[in-house]
Amino acid sequence: MAPGPMFVAHRGGAARWPENSLTAFRGAIAGGARVVELDVHLTADGEVAVMHDPTLDRTSTGTGPLARCTAADLRRARLRAADGTVTDDCVPTLGEVLALAAPAGVGLLVELKTPGPAVAFERRGDVVERVPGARYEGLEQKVLDRIAAAGCADRCVLMAFNPAVVAEVKRLAPAQPTTLLVDRHITFAGVAPIETVEWARTAGANFLGLHYSLCDQALVDAAHGAGIAVGVFTVNDIATRDRLVAAGVDVIITDRPELIPADAA
Repeated sequence: MAPGPMFVAHRGGAARWPENSLTAFRGAIAGGARVVELDVHLTADGEVAVMHDPTLDRTSTGTGPLARCTAADLRRARLRAADGTVTDDCVPTLGEVLALAAPAGVGLLVELKTPGPAVAFERRGDVVERVPGARYEGLEQKVLDRIAAAGCADRCVLMAFNPAVVAEVKRLAPAQPTTLLVDRHITFAGVAPIETVEWARTAGANFLGLHYSLCDQALVDAAHGAGIAVGVFTVNDIATRDRLVAAGVDVIITDRPELIPADAA
């Protein structure tokens, strides 16, 4: 493949290692990944925890909402591999991931999660309106502070499905690159994927991040025409990868590090 989009190791490479684990991030970096993606939540005692789900149950030996956990609870929980095997990894903090990634010079896509649904869609006449869900109060500032302290803010893009989270990041740090994320459930609300380009534009986001099934050449062209880069998730097969490369997407997120070309940007 010719050089083209930026390729990103999703949750550190979730098809190979326990997702969002230090083992995954170490493995991705050692394997040559230039950008890694991770998810963050806020704990009850103000720690920034790296995990996808709002609860511990699916990917660890712990139980219950992260919002009710403390940093000590994260230390006690052990992460599970994709097959359910319990590993030695505990739930990492953002600081621990940055301690690995910042010296290695890799870029980071940091998704700021929410304690419940990120956004709902309500049809009002001919218009579908987005209703932001609850945010973790203060998570945006904590993430900004940590990436600044690690000296890698210029290599980080902060992402969210919740438009209120994107707005808060832009308020706190107008120059920080951001991504507005959009999943395929928009189609159930009657929203055409190309309409999301305007969502990203009005949010002031630098990137529009889409489920790969929503992305085609027309959307990429519309986004680029609006000055917005396009990222897609989560691409785990060669045919889809090559289709999206041909469409001109700017970022491809994958669970499978082996799909990342050796000469990828």
